Amino acid sequence: MSATKRHTITAALPYANGPLHLGHLAGVYILADIYARFLRSNGEDVAFICGSDEHGAAITLRAKKEGKSPKEIVDVYHQSNKDVFKKLGVSFDFYDRTSAEHHYTTAQELFLKLEQKGSFVKKESEQYYDNDFNQFLADRYITGQCPKCEAENAYGDQCEKCGSALSPTELINPISTLSGKVPQLKKTTHWYLPLERHEKWLSEWMRNGIYKGEKTHNPKDWKNQVVGQCMSWINAGLQPRAITRDLDWGVKVPIEGADGKVLYVWFDAPIGYISATKKWAIEKGKNWEDYWKRNDTDLVHFLAKDNIVFHTIIFPAILSELEDYILPKNVPANEFLNLEGNKLSTSRNWAVWGVDYIKEFPNQEDVLRYVLCAIAPENKDSDFSWKDFQARNNNELGAILGNFVNRTLVLTHKYFNGIVPEKTILSDIDKNVLELLKETPIKIETAIRSFRFRDAQSEAMKLARAGNKYLADTEPWKLIKTNPERVQTILNIALQITANLAIVFEPFMPHIVEKLSEMLIINLPKWDSAGSDSLLNTGHTIGKASILFNKIEDEKIEQQLNKLKQTTEKKSKFP
Repeated sequence: MSATKRHTITAALPYANGPLHLGHLAGVYILADIYARFLRSNGEDVAFICGSDEHGAAITLRAKKEGKSPKEIVDVYHQSNKDVFKKLGVSFDFYDRTSAEHHYTTAQELFLKLEQKGSFVKKESEQYYDNDFNQFLADRYITGQCPKCEAENAYGDQCEKCGSALSPTELINPISTLSGKVPQLKKTTHWYLPLERHEKWLSEWMRNGIYKGEKTHNPKDWKNQVVGQCMSWINAGLQPRAITRDLDWGVKVPIEGADGKVLYVWFDAPIGYISATKKWAIEKGKNWEDYWKRNDTDLVHFLAKDNIVFHTIIFPAILSELEDYILPKNVPANEFLNLEGNKLSTSRNWAVWGVDYIKEFPNQEDVLRYVLCAIAPENKDSDFSWKDFQARNNNELGAILGNFVNRTLVLTHKYFNGIVPEKTILSDIDKNVLELLKETPIKIETAIRSFRFRDAQSEAMKLARAGNKYLADTEPWKLIKTNPERVQTILNIALQITANLAIVFEPFMPHIVEKLSEMLIINLPKWDSAGSDSLLNTGHTIGKASILFNKIEDEKIEQQLNKLKQTTEKKSKFP
């Protein structure tokens, strides 16, 4: 399948103000990693970029609540989240942080370039001010009633219930989160990105995939909810967007007279993708511009639905002002993951934290990867339940994939001393399963390139299911005494299926595949070998079978359900 050979893949920078939960992992990072791993296996050039978003009001708000400096907060959660990603096998090529000096340099350089070009407008406006704390209030320091859905406790930049983007002055009955009092409006001056200048070309790009007169992407390849949300904004009329804030933590505005002002986090954070790529390229001896300025590079942003507008309107507007940057080929944004039928809530402690999972389910990281991919909220909100998690581990991973691999290896050792037997005359049942073997990687590749990761993983599991059925139908344990030559062919085919399962499951479950490769005593072949019925040569010696998936007992699941019940009785420290 022909494809662009260079890819810049970004995953939304997680705020370093708290730990990662399953919603983050299912909505962004696991799927982005599957995509990156597949492309690498296919021999394509990948820059998989992420890092900690360490600025913005969410950080300073958390720091004030705990009586710490923002630096103390971000240092803890940058390392904690980085460790979780590593344990889960999320294979970033570079995991950066926006408090790094090289990021400050890049962000300030790009700001000055746009300022000198006249890309911004500077204007005075009224913003909320807390007299008790003597400071202007960033969007997240203000809560009130949402003017769209009337939900309480909406933030000054967004309502988390309906997802609407807001400005603080739109809130009904606003309250300062610092003092708990009604804030006052006070004049201040900021730089704005006049998005109305970009309305026409953004509409053409979003609807028709045309930018500067050239076709850059097929809009039909984009998710309906992504295009729909963007066009809703554009059709309502784009408004100037402030790109600076009155804060003492962040990238300082590099202009004389801009004391006390920093770059707004949604100008600063996406530029983090660029600064991280620069740093990575220096370390790898590559040219970073190849990944951001060449038309034969595919730029893909992975994120959740609350970040759609920032990556499809605001960041593209910034990139277009920089002139020689490419725009995203796709933004496969996902919906939200719920937990046990209820919306995930960090403030109510209704969450499963990644760090807790790793501690309480040691060496079962791939089980979580598998389950989160299987229920990924690709086009609508989905739900994680511990009972479903248990069932997928026991009934799918254990009973289908694990069982097939175990039976194949055990029978090979029992009948042929662990040596791959020769495949001879093929019957119809052999030809049928080998045809499925050949078709499977093609179906998986098509699904992954279309960002349908649930379907892709399902196709991989279908191959394991077909392998089980093949053994059950051919019954080599009955034929071994009467027709050992036939058993040779059966187990050769079963072993070829097993080796193929290692290739096609690697993007989804890299730890398990590493273990499986060791059992087969092979170096994992690349994707272009998938579908072959001769991955294991006749005469090759395989290792002994070991358990790939341990059964998860009811008691373990009850412990998790009880833990959830207990934690909701305590208020979370994570805002």
